[in-house]
Amino acid sequence: MQLVLAIVTITLALVFYTIGVFAERRAGELKLKHLGLFALGLVFDTTGTTIMSGIAKTEPVTGITLHQITGVLAILLMAFHLIWGIYVYFKGSSQAKHTFHRFSLVVWLFWLVPYIAGMVVGMKH
Repeated sequence: MQLVLAIVTITLALVFYTIGVFAERRAGELKLKHLGLFALGLVFDTTGTTIMSGIAKTEPVTGITLHQITGVLAILLMAFHLIWGIYVYFKGSSQAKHTFHRFSLVVWLFWLVPYIAGMVVGMKH
């Protein structure tokens, strides 16, 4: 049951983050609703990752994997993305609000690495 919950929450992270990134891109300017979607993506990803970590602790330790490293880096990058987005939204220039989507796309693309790796690893089990 925990595995299903982890998969659902991480998939919700994908949905919210993807909608946020591409809605921001389409709007051409960072808006508060985009920050909300980024925050939801971060919360769901962190929740799913925490659940998955709990599941992984029940398996024999084989060392830290590339999937784990990229997963942690992706969460940190998402958190930085959200914090930087909040700063840009409230204190940034108009230009910064219009170009923030470039950073969003880079973060989203990086986030896909552990998401896809997790699917691949999961399929092997």
